Amino acid sequence: MSEHRHIRSLGFDAPGRAGFTGYDEGPPGEGQVRIETLYTGFSAGTELTFFKATNPYLHSRWDAGRGVFVEGEAGMHFPVPFLGYMEVGRVVESRAGDYAPGDIVAGTWGHKSGHIADPFHDLLVKLPPGMDPLLGIYVAQMGPIAANGILHADAELLGPNVPTLGAGIAGRPVLVIGAGVVGLFTALFAQAAGASEVVIADPSPFRRMRSECLELTAMTEADAWAHAKARWTHGGDDRGADVVFQTRADSASLHAALRALRPQGTVIDLAFYQGGANGLRLGEEFHHNGLNIRCAQIGRVPRGLGFQWDKARLARETVKLLVARGDEIRAQIVTHVVPIDEAPGFMHHLVTDRPEFLQIVFQVQS
Repeated sequence: MSEHRHIRSLGFDAPGRAGFTGYDEGPPGEGQVRIETLYTGFSAGTELTFFKATNPYLHSRWDAGRGVFVEGEAGMHFPVPFLGYMEVGRVVESRAGDYAPGDIVAGTWGHKSGHIADPFHDLLVKLPPGMDPLLGIYVAQMGPIAANGILHADAELLGPNVPTLGAGIAGRPVLVIGAGVVGLFTALFAQAAGASEVVIADPSPFRRMRSECLELTAMTEADAWAHAKARWTHGGDDRGADVVFQTRADSASLHAALRALRPQGTVIDLAFYQGGANGLRLGEEFHHNGLNIRCAQIGRVPRGLGFQWDKARLARETVKLLVARGDEIRAQIVTHVVPIDEAPGFMHHLVTDRPEFLQIVFQVQS
């Protein structure tokens, strides 16, 4: 039996102030594995809402029974000691038969120096030999988020029978709004599925340049919806995309996505609108073209597909993509690798200086 160890965790002490807390961890129990963290990915879109104190849980409480937020009753309070959901680590001790010391595994355990996982209850994915361990940050959560967006499009176009990821968009043109990490992974999944054309739209020249390096056609949002209406024709006045993937937390971007759709088309929305959507205009294209907006978030796969698809299967699809395109993803999407001790200062730099970035990774162990 191993001994206790001390775990450090990166979180937020107060709005605008990141810092570390710690606790002592006992040895793993039967069926569990002890992991030392190698890398943890920073999800800026979610985690900076705590830095800025805009996260809805800081101002309201989620009522799971009714599926609504209750205003004025905060569900979370500062300090917030545990954040993060993009981790990869090395097994250092195992009491679970399928895992051995030295295995590199991906999961979601937060910005912590280590973790004890129960593979029976937790999603814990062994990475294939030879895969860059850093890319494991995408396997258990971020990759499945994008893959689930593709799956929602499949369900819209094929119904409950989805044989392979992206079967519904194979041979069709695809527009992705937003060239952040989620948008880029969604576009790469669409490429892998055999979409006839993949256009990605973003206002940032930096992100459009990175997209072009991944062999995607990059445009501004205005050019992208105009391109869809001019080029993707289905006869007569039936113009535009069957589905548009919207990944930017901006109501104007959602409006651009709606403008790009053909009549009765669907926006697959993966964005987190923590600031609301004041610019959304539902009296125009949404109303006149009979459009749909479908929220796709990792908490649920499309209704009726749970017996075929789950998060573990979406994680396996992510591994396939990383094996095929890993070198490009590391070169074009991972823009910063920062030692974990420098993380609090780096977050402050992100908010105050607003540098260009895509994926920030905190290195915990070498």
